[in-house]
Amino acid sequence: MRAFLIPLALAGFCQTAQADGISSVYSDLDWKKDCVTYAHAEEGDGDWASLTCSGYRGYPVLVSYDDARESLFYGFPSSDMTAVWESFSGFNSAGPKVEWRIETKGDIVIPFAVIHRRSISNPDDQNKPNEVLLVAKVSQPETYSGCTVGLVQATGNPAANDQARKLADEKARTFACGKDKRVVIGNAPDFGRVDN
Repeated sequence: MRAFLIPLALAGFCQTAQADGISSVYSDLDWKKDCVTYAHAEEGDGDWASLTCSGYRGYPVLVSYDDARESLFYGFPSSDMTAVWESFSGFNSAGPKVEWRIETKGDIVIPFAVIHRRSISNPDDQNKPNEVLLVAKVSQPETYSGCTVGLVQATGNPAANDQARKLADEKARTFACGKDKRVVIGNAPDFGRVDN
């Protein structure tokens, strides 16, 4: 009986690994362990830095930090990606875990969206930051187009994770960065994009 169960378990594992569809994988984002700083402020030049961080299977996460605000880009940047800034107007920081939505078709595995928790300062209570799930389109090596697709209010919203995944799966692959309007679910803080 035991010898019969092992092949069945292995067969089930192989089918799961080969199954087509959409799923989630997770990566860590720790500035000290997972990132390399490639530019930063000199003395008297403010408080800013630009970092490249490990992401998912070669897809990087780029972090731009300026005045206690963060702009993140997921995937492969074009040569002028440093000109785009997307962030909340309030002081904010990115969470330590990135959820990558991946689509599997046979042997092809493509991360097409990320869901990343962000903490935004709360002017009413500094001890209770506002939590928002940011949904972003992952930039592919052939298109170099990535941006924020939508925001899902997470604080006080038990359905936030499901809403963010639905938004990612339905909108991210066809979202036109710089043209399409971001989707906002709930009362998310002010967020903007600056193209220099």
